[in-house]
Amino acid sequence: MKSTRPLLTAVLAVAATLSVGAAAKPANPPATSVANAAAAVICDKYCEPRDPSLSPQDRIPVTASVSGRSLALHFDDTDAMGWASIDNGAAADEVWLDRSMDGGRTWSSGSKLGDTRTPAGSGGWRTQMYNVDDWNAQGVGALRACGQATGGTAIACTAWARTTWNAGDRRTAAATALMMSYDRRSKLFGGNGWWTSANALTAVIDNARVSGMGSYRYAIADTYDKNLVAQGGNFTNEYLDDTGWWGLAWVDAYDLTGDSRYLTTARADADHMFANWNGTCGGGVRWSTTGNYKNAITNELFLQLTSALHNRIPGDTTYLTRAKSEWSWFTGSGMINGDHLINDGLTDSCANNGQPTWSYNQGVVLGGLTELYRATGDASLLDTARGLADASSVKLQTGGVLREPGEGDGCTGDGPSFKGAYVRGLGKLSSQLGDHPYTARLRTWADTAYAKDRNALDQYGPHWAGGTGSSDYGCQQSVLDLLNAAG
Repeated sequence: MKSTRPLLTAVLAVAATLSVGAAAKPANPPATSVANAAAAVICDKYCEPRDPSLSPQDRIPVTASVSGRSLALHFDDTDAMGWASIDNGAAADEVWLDRSMDGGRTWSSGSKLGDTRTPAGSGGWRTQMYNVDDWNAQGVGALRACGQATGGTAIACTAWARTTWNAGDRRTAAATALMMSYDRRSKLFGGNGWWTSANALTAVIDNARVSGMGSYRYAIADTYDKNLVAQGGNFTNEYLDDTGWWGLAWVDAYDLTGDSRYLTTARADADHMFANWNGTCGGGVRWSTTGNYKNAITNELFLQLTSALHNRIPGDTTYLTRAKSEWSWFTGSGMINGDHLINDGLTDSCANNGQPTWSYNQGVVLGGLTELYRATGDASLLDTARGLADASSVKLQTGGVLREPGEGDGCTGDGPSFKGAYVRGLGKLSSQLGDHPYTARLRTWADTAYAKDRNALDQYGPHWAGGTGSSDYGCQQSVLDLLNAAG
């Protein structure tokens, strides 16, 4: 595993990489079938292409077959390069690599890296080596091997996979898979995700802290600089829960980097939320600037953000007063039901609306109470948090694993991010309590997800217990939060 982004340590002429192969790895293909010249050359540790005979290792993570031929994707983890091979075939069989910089969602159909054909007299062949990543352009990549039998029409490809660079353990591998969804133009996850990008960035920041891998710290400043003046400025908009998520992300960024501008923006976010505290239902921050709906998540975020700011601003009294007022109002609001779970919000008549007990409503409050305890030293706050966590960590389980109410098979939209916010809060509380009562449960959930809900690219789906489903950055953020919390 690399702990920092690799630097370009060698710039080699392409001709220098075309040395004669050793017996275990076939010699170079004829000059007429070397890599597609239209493909852009990427230089990381080495410039591409490079002869596989120079690789100090040969790891095969995924295979496939086509028309009786065997396809394999090979990796040189030492140098973060890969190559493709086709075997058990005939002369003129074709083999190539595809490379994706967004987790396999898209790739250049015209690139066919290393496209080559098996020479006469051979039953197998292989491409040259190509880089997985493009670090000079912040490209987090993946490769797959593809092939076609001579005279056939069927094309087959292996699953997408990558080297172990920035993926040396399950936490950093999940972080790398999440960064494949980081849009290098918008500097947001998934292209234009807003509050979900705040959560994804928080998961990446937390991973840098707990794993020690700083490869993706660049996303902090890049996201901030690109989006500071977006929407309402300072990461505010008409939805106060969106603002709260970003405020907490910038507190997290401040904790990791020490850069005061992130704390300044978090304060602006908290102040924007407080400006939308009103007397409807006796207090609380409204969900939107265009209405008076009072819901749980907005006020839980306000509790955690104001408490966290107090804990980081010497001499503060303002944010502590707001945090105490928030908790006093929240506990009397009726949103905590008789099962010690928190429903979505309040009706127009200020009663519990009975809407689903989404997991994030059970988790953010735990982080908020942990921060408020640190601010006040009031041990009763931890007792309350423990009671809520005891209830939610059991009642939201199905088959021994956390499951979102109404959990679907997709990973787009808002819901897939909820479980991540839950386990993040549960992890904060467990770390604060002397007996760490939820750590074992978090590890069980993490072990199950790793065993049953992961593909060759370390992408995860919606169901940690396994099952059908797609993958996308919402699910990936949630599982990264889980792996961060489990340790």
